[in-house]
Amino acid sequence: MSEAKPSNTSKPEQDLSEQVRVRFEKLARLREQKENPYKNGYVPSSLAAQLHSDFDVKNKEELEPLQQHCSVAGRVLAIRDFGKAAFVRLRDRTGIIQLFIQRDKLGAEGYAGYKDLDIGDIVFSEGTLFKTKTNELSVNAEKLILLSKSLRPLPEKFHGIADVEIKYRQRYLDLIMSEETRATFRKRSKIIEELRRFFLDHDFMEVETPMMHSVAGGATARPFKTHHNALDMPLFMRIAPELYLKRLVVGGFDRVFEINRNFRNEGMSIKHNPEFTMLEFYQAYATFEDLIQLTEKLFQQVASRVLGTTEITYQGTKIDLGGTWERIGVEDAICKYAEFGQLPDVRKKLRDRASLLDYGKKKNFHMDPKDSVGGLMMVIFDEEVESKLIQPTFVTHYPLDVSPLSRKNEKDPFIVDRFELFIYGREMANAFSELNDPVDQKERFEAQVQAKEAGNEEACDMDEDYVVALEYGMPPTAGEGIGIDRMIMLLTDSPSIRDVILFPQMRPIKTERAGSEPIGET
Repeated sequence: MSEAKPSNTSKPEQDLSEQVRVRFEKLARLREQKENPYKNGYVPSSLAAQLHSDFDVKNKEELEPLQQHCSVAGRVLAIRDFGKAAFVRLRDRTGIIQLFIQRDKLGAEGYAGYKDLDIGDIVFSEGTLFKTKTNELSVNAEKLILLSKSLRPLPEKFHGIADVEIKYRQRYLDLIMSEETRATFRKRSKIIEELRRFFLDHDFMEVETPMMHSVAGGATARPFKTHHNALDMPLFMRIAPELYLKRLVVGGFDRVFEINRNFRNEGMSIKHNPEFTMLEFYQAYATFEDLIQLTEKLFQQVASRVLGTTEITYQGTKIDLGGTWERIGVEDAICKYAEFGQLPDVRKKLRDRASLLDYGKKKNFHMDPKDSVGGLMMVIFDEEVESKLIQPTFVTHYPLDVSPLSRKNEKDPFIVDRFELFIYGREMANAFSELNDPVDQKERFEAQVQAKEAGNEEACDMDEDYVVALEYGMPPTAGEGIGIDRMIMLLTDSPSIRDVILFPQMRPIKTERAGSEPIGET
């Protein structure tokens, strides 16, 4: 074994594991031999899945006369060596194909290259298809070329990574090891594709709006702040695209949608990541009730096309996405599901500040005495109702004072024409008939500014230009935002939002170099 020291590494040799050190020595030896361990220009003619689809049905006797030649490329997952011959399992983006390696076929130089092969290496191979004694389709390799040397050993077991920190922080390794993870992100891609198709089929136009805003608005959330040096002005990463999309409705685009990234400077949990994906859409000459029907149809169509069914199981609980979903008002939901609803004269007490504060104190809920009546009511809803909404439920008619962009209900000015969709106790969507009265909108912005000055960091800022846009006239419109990550969690049976985001936000690690220690079984 060559004693050449590892190259291209910032870690001292003594800090590397024996396996890593051996692989670096192989790398150095290849370079000493003027062999490039990171080649390019080799394009496989075939993919594993297509080869299996075309030839698995043929038996050995049918396949042999065809002398079917092909080339494949992928990552080495396993090597079974029998001296003068070996089997190598190779995985490409579609599946696994087996290589049969013989010294006589590859020649001395080619076989010497095979002997230096490690699990994790990426290789190119050419040969003829045949069936083994166990009837497994294989490539009888005539050529084996190293394309990319893997310098770190993979975990020994190929059923995925148990350590969630490694899964999320080193997603590339998780994807190498776990078919389940790869399947989740394939489904994610398919779900987004179906969402886009649904809206295009319903005559919506896809648009893109700014991700950096001069005014933080469109939702009640704490923004990330930055600074534009050339203009010497503060900017905010968008918390929602709402106000820009509604400007487009003012401009005459009656049906628009955007699949976008939003950023909120808030806590992290199994349901929250500071960077997340939203679907937001607006439809002129529609009400929030029209969007209830559209949303129901959307979820059902996506589930049917991606999963083949509207009856799913999420974390052991059966969820039926079919049929007509429950509709219930916020106050009715509190009366039905919360202990507050059992109080005498509950309807009067629902809108009475003293009663709400007294109940919150008894239940030890965190309630701000300066909060609005609607805000206090929503604390009770969040604490006692939300988790009980397991089957798909549209909760409607929220208090006006927690809905600064929603249209007032014409019969009851305390509430607005709004709904939120809950499934498995989680908010999946938020929608409302839009406020298009510029005078009313300006007054609500002013109330939000006062709330922010009083210490509410999630309150909206005043957006004068948006008020000006409304003064030109916006048609009656309904709009909605759907959390795509939560929808994907539901349809892939994923317990955490981090399971459906390729690179979720993580706390910084203290080690000098992320992933510096090789990961394997100990």
